[in-house]
Amino acid sequence: MNVFDFDNTIYDGESIIDFFLYYCKKDITLLKYIPTVINALIKYKKGSITVEEAISRYGKTVTDYYVKNIGLGDEFVTFWDNNMHKIKPFYKKIQSDDDLIISCSPEISLKIICERLGIKKFIGTVIDDKTGEITRLCFRENKLKAFFREYPDTEIENFYTDSLNDQPLIDISKNAYLVKGKKITKIK
Repeated sequence: MNVFDFDNTIYDGESIIDFFLYYCKKDITLLKYIPTVINALIKYKKGSITVEEAISRYGKTVTDYYVKNIGLGDEFVTFWDNNMHKIKPFYKKIQSDDDLIISCSPEISLKIICERLGIKKFIGTVIDDKTGEITRLCFRENKLKAFFREYPDTEIENFYTDSLNDQPLIDISKNAYLVKGKKITKIK
């Protein structure tokens, strides 16, 4: 099985940040969260925040907003209508039927883009539709836990990521590749 991180790997950017900025145009009250979002992104990229800290610090804000704005699914459809062009060309060249996307991005968004790309398997962050609660934050070591829960007896032949935050998945993969922009470097 080939496994791909999504953001900055096959998608050129952080899709949830792009969605946040897209949605700020529809709801300007979100602008007050820009410093928090930037701070969280920096901490994520540096690897200086744990899953528990991320949920503790940002979970309630996400939950509260989500509950007030049920129906964001349609917004993700429109978002992907406008952002399909950000899928990196290399992916289509190596795409296989058994590919798996594993990402911190919410599954509500991944479902739409994966259907459009013909990807049948994906694992992402899960948000309860009724409560807005994050029931699985697919981040760092939680990606490994989610992978083993869904595919306990499956070997990762090739793993593609943009970040060493995915070291647990790199460790269990036969081959691993670091994707930086258009450059793909074998690291294992």
